[in-house]
Amino acid sequence: MLPKINTFSKKYLLKLLGTGALVSCLAMPALAAGSHTKATGNHAKKPNVIMIVIDDAGFASLGAFGSEIETPNIDQLAYSGLRYNRFDSAAISAPTRAALITGRNPQTVNMEDLPPKIVIKPGPNGGMKITRSKAPANSVPLGSGPATSGEIPTNAENVAQAFQASGYSTYALGKWHLAPEYVDNVKRNKAFWPLQRGFNYYYGFISGHTDQYHPLLIEDNHKLPTPQDPKYDLSVDLVDHAINLMKPDSKKPKFLYLALGATHAPLQVSKSYIDEYKGKYAIGWDKLRQERFIRQKQLGIIPQNTVLPPRGKGDAAWNSLDAQHKRVFARFMATYAGFMTQTDEQIGRLIKYLKKTHQYKNTLIMLITDNGAASEGGPNGGFRTAYGDRTTVAQMDAHLDEAGGPKTYMLYQRPWAYADDTPFRRYKLWPYLGGVRTPLIVSWPGHIKSPGSVRDQYVNVVDLAPTMLDAAGTKFAKKVDGVKQIPVAGRSFLKTFEDKNAKTRSVQFFSLRGDRAITDGKWRAVAMHRLGAPFSEDQWQLFNTEKDFSESTDLAKKYPEKLKEMKKLWWKEARKYSNPPIIKPNPVLYKFNHMSDGLND
Repeated sequence: MLPKINTFSKKYLLKLLGTGALVSCLAMPALAAGSHTKATGNHAKKPNVIMIVIDDAGFASLGAFGSEIETPNIDQLAYSGLRYNRFDSAAISAPTRAALITGRNPQTVNMEDLPPKIVIKPGPNGGMKITRSKAPANSVPLGSGPATSGEIPTNAENVAQAFQASGYSTYALGKWHLAPEYVDNVKRNKAFWPLQRGFNYYYGFISGHTDQYHPLLIEDNHKLPTPQDPKYDLSVDLVDHAINLMKPDSKKPKFLYLALGATHAPLQVSKSYIDEYKGKYAIGWDKLRQERFIRQKQLGIIPQNTVLPPRGKGDAAWNSLDAQHKRVFARFMATYAGFMTQTDEQIGRLIKYLKKTHQYKNTLIMLITDNGAASEGGPNGGFRTAYGDRTTVAQMDAHLDEAGGPKTYMLYQRPWAYADDTPFRRYKLWPYLGGVRTPLIVSWPGHIKSPGSVRDQYVNVVDLAPTMLDAAGTKFAKKVDGVKQIPVAGRSFLKTFEDKNAKTRSVQFFSLRGDRAITDGKWRAVAMHRLGAPFSEDQWQLFNTEKDFSESTDLAKKYPEKLKEMKKLWWKEARKYSNPPIIKPNPVLYKFNHMSDGLND
């Protein structure tokens, strides 16, 4: 029996398309529904623009992308808008967000990796030594580089600044993760906070993750007391603020950047949400991956000829685990699923408010996840702490009822991430599509031809800001106050809203922690770096993603000349957009994340 389509998705499709059309759509590689309506009345005004970012959720994490997890509100956005199935992130939080905000490659704006907070070096007995990052000398100009500095240049106008210049009110809520956290220079840190970077208002957290019940909150430029209300929930709070900011009480159009902490670790959500998935994941990650793969073909979100690659080296087969491990690990996934459903409910509250206040039809909404599913949990995951937790599986089992609660800081086991990134290889941090390819949903009533369709044009995260600005009738400035700005790498894909054949970018390079990839049309080449070896010795793989959507078959030996071209193109793009063009990986993080599992994969 084939896995069932998400309950809401099926009901909504029936309502939207009718029974006959639904049957046809499920048999086709794309959904086709509705008709295009030209913008009239309200649409003559500049639209409100809302950019929603969900954290650490893979390509298969949403119902409209093949998941069994209930995400009815996000699915409604997808089925009344567009889904893009060839959208690439930067494989990790801060670089993706830097590219999203600036329209430039993360290396160009000095965000090749995470912004400075801690320094990790090898410690005694194979461990790690962690110290706080210190600021450069005051004589070093803000944002002057290099690519690893984590300081975005002051001459890289971002999307909020461009919206402000076009008469918009601009708001940022939630995760920022685009500022250093030096231990010795708070003033320098704040120079990179949202209010100094084009936003009229900010409410959220500066770092990469925070507790959902007791978050470390900032409002504008000031720290707030940590919430102590036992009923407090960060996602609810952020959406409460979003609704308040979107009140139709201003003549100015609004740009809202809503970057949720969910579903990044800690996986924290009330027990009622977890119980909705009780017993659901006893099937394990291998079968879950297969079921999602079938469902993705049913929905037309992946091509019918897609091949599911085998589970990667370093990830255990579910059937190799004993009963205790299965019981514990299944609860982790149920917690993650409940967390996602609760996140969907909050997004739904915002959408409902927009409709109630008659703003929805004049609001462009984009929704992405910032990278592939989180891989840092390793074989056993994290229970009391997300990373490097020493809690044993037996100890987790003894306290399993605490899952999702305030005493835990959970991150699921790495093989769940493989399932969450179906149908691709690997996960967050990795150069394969499992690391970079994530959901992109666009909703803009009256401006989309064939709502419910799947767009297969290639789009990169650098393209989001130029597209949002294009929809508002503006663009990035070449000069701001007489200062020449760093050239924008992104290009608008606005025409794809109406034209399924509109051309988008064809070339995009990738680099993170020594691993590399390059896309050129249908071709994609990937190199996993071996720690301590010269980059010239990296073994490259070659994929034809037009015929092989999931990167299942390496063609490097079959097409050596094409691979040679791709490697040459990588160096050309890297030298154009990054200084230095390639960065050695941190040996501690390389080993911690078991990146060597990808060698000869």
